[in-house]
Amino acid sequence: MAGCCAPGADIAPVGQPADEEVRLASRALSETLMQTDFSVPAAHCGACIKTIEQALLALPGVEAARLNLSTRRVSVQWRKNGPVPPFFDALARAGYDATLYTHDQSDDDPEFGRLLRATAVAGFAAMNIMLLSVSVWSGADAETRHAFHMVSALMALPAIAYSGRVFFASAWSALKARTTNMDVPISVGILLTLALSLHDTFRNEPHAYFDAVVSLTFFLLIGRTLDHMMRRKARTAISGLARIMPRGAVTVSADGVRSYKDVREIAPGETLLVAPGERIPLDGIVMRGGGELDAQLVTGEATPVIATHGDKVSAGMLNLTGALTIRAERKVEDSFLAEMMRMMEAAEAGRSRYRRIADRAASLYSPVIHILALASFIGWMAATGDWHRALTVAVSVLIITCPCALGLAVPMVQVMAARRLFEHGIALKEGSALERLAGIDTVVFDKTGTLTLGNLRVAASTVPERDLAVAAALAALSRHPAARAVARFDPAGADLTVEDFAEHPGLGVEARIAGALYRLGRPSWACAEPAAASERSMSTLSRDGVPLGTFSFTDTPRADAKAAVRALLERGIVVEIVSGDGAEAVAAAAHQLGIETYRASMLPADKVARLEELRRQGRIVLMVGDGLNDAPALAAAHVSMAPGSAAEVGRHAADMVFVNGALSAVPAALATALRAAVLVRQNLALAVVYNLAVLPLALAGHVTPLIAAIAMSSSSILVVANALRLRSGERTPSELRGPKLVEVTS
Repeated sequence: MAGCCAPGADIAPVGQPADEEVRLASRALSETLMQTDFSVPAAHCGACIKTIEQALLALPGVEAARLNLSTRRVSVQWRKNGPVPPFFDALARAGYDATLYTHDQSDDDPEFGRLLRATAVAGFAAMNIMLLSVSVWSGADAETRHAFHMVSALMALPAIAYSGRVFFASAWSALKARTTNMDVPISVGILLTLALSLHDTFRNEPHAYFDAVVSLTFFLLIGRTLDHMMRRKARTAISGLARIMPRGAVTVSADGVRSYKDVREIAPGETLLVAPGERIPLDGIVMRGGGELDAQLVTGEATPVIATHGDKVSAGMLNLTGALTIRAERKVEDSFLAEMMRMMEAAEAGRSRYRRIADRAASLYSPVIHILALASFIGWMAATGDWHRALTVAVSVLIITCPCALGLAVPMVQVMAARRLFEHGIALKEGSALERLAGIDTVVFDKTGTLTLGNLRVAASTVPERDLAVAAALAALSRHPAARAVARFDPAGADLTVEDFAEHPGLGVEARIAGALYRLGRPSWACAEPAAASERSMSTLSRDGVPLGTFSFTDTPRADAKAAVRALLERGIVVEIVSGDGAEAVAAAAHQLGIETYRASMLPADKVARLEELRRQGRIVLMVGDGLNDAPALAAAHVSMAPGSAAEVGRHAADMVFVNGALSAVPAALATALRAAVLVRQNLALAVVYNLAVLPLALAGHVTPLIAAIAMSSSSILVVANALRLRSGERTPSELRGPKLVEVTS
């Protein structure tokens, strides 16, 4: 399919950026991949997705391409070692003008204003022409009827020329590329009806269909404007988050000079000052100072967290008390909040199986409509010899079978589902995750940091006092909850010199201190003689393989964990725990939460193996985890979720991220996915049943162009209205109990 909606796409882009500029505007995803974002203002439908993505994927060096219709932004991943692919040439050949997307682009939406103006003009003309038509259809005499038809023509011609260009430009773009789309039959129907009406008016015939053609344009524009509005609305919360972020920060140079810089100009490694009452602008590490941080926007935790030397902080946290000196670790476009915004945008860009079916059906539908309309014209000509009658029937077939309802059936539900999930603090990384989630029958939870708070504390220690500093020095370099607890147990360990540090997921950490190899972690890994099992989680400290002592920990379940588990069980979902902790600690947590099936002492490979075992049993699994050692299982599961506080690799591996720390997000997401699946099936059924019902009537000549316009527009509005039901859907008890990510407005 070519660009189906690219007004002005026949104008080749002028002044394309040089390859060097494209590289500067790109960001590195890995040692071999770069990602470049392009703004494609003319894209707006499913055929655009297929056309643009296929055009870019055909370029040498391009690994992936994904178009987000809400932002009209396409993200392209390409191999950095080769030449820059000719992105702009490929998009121009497909019928689209494009520019490099920059993070400071205006939030203005000229397309929305254009749609509103076009809808207003068509609506004004339609109302006035309908008033004149009342007299005509009521039996006015020939002279009055002719005068009213002439006045209607004078109003219809400029209205169609202005408002109809939304469809004409799209259809022209497709035809130039020797293909078709859903706007082609719309444009053909509008122009044929207008031409037929002008012909009948000048010949003083009794009927003209200016009311039909303008009303058709008006209702089509209503549907397109509603679709555009819903996409804008789904982005409102993201825009609100972006608006509250600071645009600049105070930096301190190596010689102590302070200056205020735009956050986009701050590079990793620079030193920032954050005063009380200010939000942290970039992800970083506290170098000096300390105080309490409000992290609710980032993690959903209502209790302020303490930030001291060496602690990592994320963009969006609010500094409540104390001045902080922070070393920036990431650029603004790579910050935690920027990552969450990109994941939310990706919710629409990732098309589910249902959406691909709808897009493919709509694209195949257009040539079928043209063939049916042509066949009806030939058939009526052969039967009656009346070309006027035959053309009227063909126009009615074109109008009444327009696939607009089919094209809107799935996107509207997906937009509303993404919006509803975000209201619960859930960001979708992949649109198909919503569909996959609707089919699950099993939920597998990690324990520490997921079902429990993960804020472990040392309950008892047998490590000699002289070795506590060594254990703390090792633990300070890890994000694992047990390691953080050890680091807090003896903060003096930060003064030791640590060399050759390494973290082994699911096992522990090791490093050399004063020439000796120390290990802290799983007893069986840290030394040859592991300590006995305990009812609490346990870590062993060893030096050169010799055990020095153990740390045992305590943890408590999240406040809403039991309610979330109960909500899943009430839906008939099987729930189990897979954890790397000891058997007795996992058993205690499972008993407290009412979970019957649990597995302990699981390495990352063991968790993946368990998921494979469940898959062989025919189970469809949702994995919920937060740690570095959960990443392989998150990637291997049918669908996966991770909290916003999870390790970075865990967030990247998961299909969904719940920004607030509440586990009520899991049953809330499931409820939304199930309801969305029902609405998708209803919308597809409505679109198909409508066309099957009205097509025989149109072919038989029982439908005028006016009736066809009203029927087609009504079907599109019905599909949109059905999708809107998702927003007003009844919430589950677990949803009502759980905290929400409140939409932020300026």
